[in-house]
Amino acid sequence: MDKPKSAKLEVIIPAYRMHSQSFINVLDGITEEHARQRINGQTNHMVWMAGNFVNVRYGIAYILGLQEEDPYHDLFFMGKTLDEQFNYPSLKELKDSFYAISPKVYQRLLEVDDAQLAEIFKIDMNVPFVEENKLNFIGMCIGRQDYLCGQMALMRRILGYPSMKYEMDEQMTY
Repeated sequence: MDKPKSAKLEVIIPAYRMHSQSFINVLDGITEEHARQRINGQTNHMVWMAGNFVNVRYGIAYILGLQEEDPYHDLFFMGKTLDEQFNYPSLKELKDSFYAISPKVYQRLLEVDDAQLAEIFKIDMNVPFVEENKLNFIGMCIGRQDYLCGQMALMRRILGYPSMKYEMDEQMTY
């Protein structure tokens, strides 16, 4: 396993890699039609969930100093509410963005040091026990990706797909 420069990320690195695999697995076999389906008009659709997942990766890239821009930023930033008036990208387009940004973020996670992780990063959550720094922002992003994968896994089942597989592609190193 790759060892990060910062020991503070030793829990984040495996979680990040598991989320990479889960993202691919949870979307496996989902049709574009089903990916845009909402349940009783109340849930987000899987395209929105996948887009928010990818946007979170671009958020990590940003705080780690990567000059990469999410092509769908305006649709998903900060969990922007799903709006059926918007023309959302396809799952393929979102997967392409995922494949473009994920290895770059992973590499930066390995390179970042403790001083950079301790830098203030205002989240404006106003939670007294959450120090607003880059490390905690990354941790919150990991939590968000867990949540989104769980939501997509539930949608798989609701839409009649088999459960998400937990098989690992050892060729995917991010």
